[in-house]
Amino acid sequence: MSLRVNKRIMKASIYSFLSVLMLGGLLATNAQAQSIQIGYADPEIIITYMPEYQEVQQQMAIEYRTSQEALQALAEDFQERVDRYQRQQPLLSEERRAEREAELATLQQEIQSSAAAKDEELAVRQDELMAPLLQQVQDAIDTIAAEKGLDIVVRSPALLYVNPDRVVNINVDIARSLGIDVDEEEVSDVN
Repeated sequence: MSLRVNKRIMKASIYSFLSVLMLGGLLATNAQAQSIQIGYADPEIIITYMPEYQEVQQQMAIEYRTSQEALQALAEDFQERVDRYQRQQPLLSEERRAEREAELATLQQEIQSSAAAKDEELAVRQDELMAPLLQQVQDAIDTIAAEKGLDIVVRSPALLYVNPDRVVNINVDIARSLGIDVDEEEVSDVN
């Protein structure tokens, strides 16, 4: 019987010790959390106000149009070949029909591959053009975070709730540091 009592006392002591450790950890975490300074920003909104962004959009529109025109020319050539094949089909031998159908299938596959490659090229090109803008905004975020003593800056589209007494919106500060005139109300909204 004394062995059972000792085990219970030992278990109770271990649980008490673990509870004290957990409570101490929670209190330390809470004290640490209270000293963390948090800011939030929406780089995408800031970028849309940048004059360079309009230039990127215009450049991408031109490149997209050029790409579409090239694909349209390939599609028209393909359609002409299909029409020619359909007109000549009754006159062709079975072997020649199979060859032409294989040629058309290959051409169609090449057009689809070309379209996919052009889409990828456009995406890469857009990333190349946007990279300097994103870097400018990131540099501004870094500078403002340092000036305001922020430990963490999060993207505002991910926020569901913000206590304005504890978390700082730095969108307007970012825009001003980049020399951008912004609608303060629009860039100050959490979502």
